[in-house]
Amino acid sequence: MDRGRILTADEEIRALLAAAKTVAVIGISPKPERDSHRVAAYLKAKGYRIVPVRPAQEEILGEKAYARLDDVRGPIDIVDVFRRPEQVPPHAEEALRLKPRAFWMQEGIEHREAAERLTAAGIDVVMNRCIMREHARLLG
Repeated sequence: MDRGRILTADEEIRALLAAAKTVAVIGISPKPERDSHRVAAYLKAKGYRIVPVRPAQEEILGEKAYARLDDVRGPIDIVDVFRRPEQVPPHAEEALRLKPRAFWMQEGIEHREAAERLTAAGIDVVMNRCIMREHARLLG
């Protein structure tokens, strides 16, 4: 299996965002004023299929919500994480089972050990970057 990479170059991130179709958003809030909700709404408006992952929610942004990433069926291109760094490892373990193309940790979130496990399994990783800002900057 090919090894994944930690993506830092604009060209790598642009290629990932351009190829992706489906984004699972872990920690998405049902509250429109929260960053996670705004980012997911932006991605949906840009044509991505959003898969909300948030316990105790049935639907967010008009999409069926799942309690855990393990409950999601079907292909996911990017797992976008809005959780504190110490909460990342269990989601990385779920991603290892799901096998998305990339695991994206939002701005302020980094977890080197999780990134190493994911890249070793062939999953690309982005850390400490806002997917919405990167999309707007690189793809407009």
